[in-house]
Amino acid sequence: MFYKFARLLCRIILVLLRRWEVKGAENLPSGGGAVLVANHVSYWDPVVVGCAFNRKVYFMAKSELFEIPLLGPLIRALGAFPVRRDKSDRNAIRIAVKLLAEGKVIGIFPEGGRSHTGELMKLQPGAAMLAFKAGVPILPVALKGTRGVLSKVTVMVGKPVSNQQVKRAKKTVLEAASQQVMVQLADLLD
Repeated sequence: MFYKFARLLCRIILVLLRRWEVKGAENLPSGGGAVLVANHVSYWDPVVVGCAFNRKVYFMAKSELFEIPLLGPLIRALGAFPVRRDKSDRNAIRIAVKLLAEGKVIGIFPEGGRSHTGELMKLQPGAAMLAFKAGVPILPVALKGTRGVLSKVTVMVGKPVSNQQVKRAKKTVLEAASQQVMVQLADLLD
């Protein structure tokens, strides 16, 4: 209930103050697990992605955010879970795969951090690895205008990239899937 209230409130703010527009939200399957992969340039990005869909998005967020008073409990209440970026975080992987198996939607910013130039950075293979482990599609989500306060915010959702369930996908397979998603994100951003 809290998630739906927060999403409604943020949607109102985005529409009124940021002229928010979402294109292609219907590309997210209405049921089953999915990994949403978005470019990352602003602190607004998780809010914008979460508001773009009618399904709840469980974000994998850097563990440092959960140590910030008020913010940590808030994002946890909204469904986010921590991931350590300095090493392979098996607990975060287990949580993500479990949520995906339950038919939930996971949100990931696979560039490894915010792009300070606005340019799309190379995607890390973690999102592809989760999608293969759970046998769920990856959905590219391109964000424009999230930086700043008054610019128009646009969300463009690409077509799902399907994946077969593979317990241990080879590094080359993960990199190829990540590259395919990166190409789609780049096309959406142009």
